[in-house]
Amino acid sequence: MIPITEDDVNAVQQAWCDALIRIGAVHAEGGDFRAVASALIDDLYDYAEGTVFFKPTLAFGKNAFRSTKQGALSYFVAGDPDFPEDKGFALNHWVKVWYDNNAAENGIQIHGNIAITMGNVYAQSASGGEIMVDKTFVFRRCADGRLRLCAHKSAPPYSPDN
Repeated sequence: MIPITEDDVNAVQQAWCDALIRIGAVHAEGGDFRAVASALIDDLYDYAEGTVFFKPTLAFGKNAFRSTKQGALSYFVAGDPDFPEDKGFALNHWVKVWYDNNAAENGIQIHGNIAITMGNVYAQSASGGEIMVDKTFVFRRCADGRLRLCAHKSAPPYSPDN
């Protein structure tokens, strides 16, 4: 098995950020954003080989956790009657998405074929709006040698005023 490096982890986190931008751009251009999102989920999430624990930022209620690719796809691009509350997070037309791993010195832990990150993801929309979410990503080295998410938890930052 190929050892996981911090560079590997940073590359896949950047790929996730780039995927969010790509889905929104294809949607804004009138392209097949659903096919793009599906392919990007296959590239970045371990639904094909394993079990994925996914709690998206804005998911709630009975569909808060997305253990299937169908649920993940709906969260990112909406349109699935099994997930009627989804608005399509990736369709916000994010033009800049970046992350930091700030839970420790470098925010990355590597344990064999698993890597864990914790920090924030930031996204800026085409209209200039910006969000920040707390995130924890867990990546697994898959049979094809690629790192994919096997756990993804994101949430708005805690505010004592809420």
